[in-house]
Amino acid sequence: MHPTDRPRRLRTDGVRPLVSEHSLSASDLVAPVFVDATTDERVPIETMPGHERVPVSEAVDRVEEVRETGVEAVILFGVPESKDPEGSRAYAEDGVVQRAIRRIAAETDAYVIGDVCLCEYTDHGHCGVIEAAAETDPTLTVKNDETLELLAETAVSQADAGADMVAPSAMTDGQVRAIREALDRAGHEDVAIMSYAVKYESSFYGPFRDAADGAPAFGDRRHYQMDPANRREALREARIDAEEGADVLMVKPGLPYLDVVADLRREFEHPVAAYNVSGEYAMLHAAAEKGWLDLEATAHESLLSLKRAGADLIVTYFAEDLADRL
Repeated sequence: MHPTDRPRRLRTDGVRPLVSEHSLSASDLVAPVFVDATTDERVPIETMPGHERVPVSEAVDRVEEVRETGVEAVILFGVPESKDPEGSRAYAEDGVVQRAIRRIAAETDAYVIGDVCLCEYTDHGHCGVIEAAAETDPTLTVKNDETLELLAETAVSQADAGADMVAPSAMTDGQVRAIREALDRAGHEDVAIMSYAVKYESSFYGPFRDAADGAPAFGDRRHYQMDPANRREALREARIDAEEGADVLMVKPGLPYLDVVADLRREFEHPVAAYNVSGEYAMLHAAAEKGWLDLEATAHESLLSLKRAGADLIVTYFAEDLADRL
């Protein structure tokens, strides 16, 4: 007996592209850019090959390098010149990200997203105001409601500087509502919010914490970031952010949580973003350096899997590397 149903008929070179269900393009990608107020020259990030921290004076050049590949959107992270318990440089008018956004908005046509969190700016490395005794008592954590005002102030300062979108990543309950209301009061009704709606307490963030100098000085973030064991909770988190006014819902990390990306795609009409994080980037580079896999092909397949799961846009450190191929 021979098969009557032959899917291989649609896998020949002539027809294969016509029936391909998903594709990637440079317009799907957002490139992270690290701006460092402590340096006057570019500093390579050892754990993330091919990436650098750049001084504010080179922020425009760095963004133009991204745009030359066909990627039009960037998300900015900052390394401040000083840190304090409240992360005050996150919302300072002359903060590193604010200065960079002003230059980028004035001199390029890039779509500029500002990451809104405090961990890179606090001397303790946590994502908000902490309990006074937290360093000696690991059961204490970030004070949620006291942090909201600072996140809102940070978002407004970035919008004032010219950001097109802000992306709250602190996993602070109520952050989207607080930021939306603050933006609207400040006359920034058209500035969008991409919420890190579903952000897990993940082991895949290690290289980023080196890149942004944002590792916790003590403890961890399990009390405010999500438990990797939880799937249903992701829908609850995303629903809250959607009801509070988020324009885009993000899942972070991406590859270990493809099921969650698919869940959000089914449940919400909002655009869904996935963050292909630093650990995912670094481990592919490490394997490629060993000769164990083809870096470009594997990176492309990884991002394609995020699109297939339902992501409309992908924040990824592979953006520039893959844009030419796409």
